[in-house]
Amino acid sequence: MPSQIQDILTLEQRSGLPEDLRYLVAKYPRDSWEAHPNVHGMARMWLQRHDMFRELGGILTGSIADYREGRSTATEFAQFFAPRLNYFLGHLDGHHNVEDQHYFPVFARVETGLKRGFDILDSDHHLIHDALERNAGTANAFIQALAGDDDAQRFAADAYANENERLVAMLARHLDDEEDLIIPLILEKGDRELGGY
Repeated sequence: MPSQIQDILTLEQRSGLPEDLRYLVAKYPRDSWEAHPNVHGMARMWLQRHDMFRELGGILTGSIADYREGRSTATEFAQFFAPRLNYFLGHLDGHHNVEDQHYFPVFARVETGLKRGFDILDSDHHLIHDALERNAGTANAFIQALAGDDDAQRFAADAYANENERLVAMLARHLDDEEDLIIPLILEKGDRELGGY
């Protein structure tokens, strides 16, 4: 793939999926999903899981803002933040592994016109995994800095806030694009044809 085209498709550069991959979402726009009989089962699970990731990302972003703006102490922040970050990072990584190993290959075989879309989503997962590792590293540095002086705490808080903001933005773009590719496919084909349980 030429680098210019690849750059357009890169997660942090794109504003959505390319038009040639949007034929099913044009047939099944977002505002019609809830009324479709195939929204239950696999589609509902997908949407709920993605909503959970969006909510947790917002909670983490809010908690770092509360700490930075003095609405929580270092101890309160650490006790609240650490278990939620671990849950978020672990579940997001697990969710992506299941998609890459099981769902995306099945979906690409069933709807070959979307194979490039699943390749894009798989590429996203690698970028998000790298961002998760950076996020965990800066979060750990931040939590360790809570025992240090005010300047060390502020510097570490800023570094983590920047990394978290980047991750949440990447995740928001990816979740929207994934839903635009997958939910219409599930509505079109149904759980049984796609290997849903």
